[in-house]
Amino acid sequence: MQVINNKKNQQFEVRLDDHLALLQYRIRKDTMFFIHTKVPAPFAGKGIASLLAKEGLEYAKREGYYIALLCPFVRGYVKKHPEYLDLIDRESHGPQRFK
Repeated sequence: MQVINNKKNQQFEVRLDDHLALLQYRIRKDTMFFIHTKVPAPFAGKGIASLLAKEGLEYAKREGYYIALLCPFVRGYVKKHPEYLDLIDRESHGPQRFK
């Protein structure tokens, strides 16, 4: 599966037959806000949301963005992958949320 960064629509995408899985984001100054992850029901539980989260977080890391986790799925992903904790925008998230 290939993840595409659709910068025009501000979302990472994976095409699945006639369906689209996505992770929406917005960028403000030096912070990338992860908004919402959506995977069509027939493809749920197959690791697609995790793939989108990883790609989004790696993109933020490569580009030097802090991250703000409005999406519950990406927030949970970061809790399971502490290598991304240093990217968290402390103005958007208090440090106690990720202990």
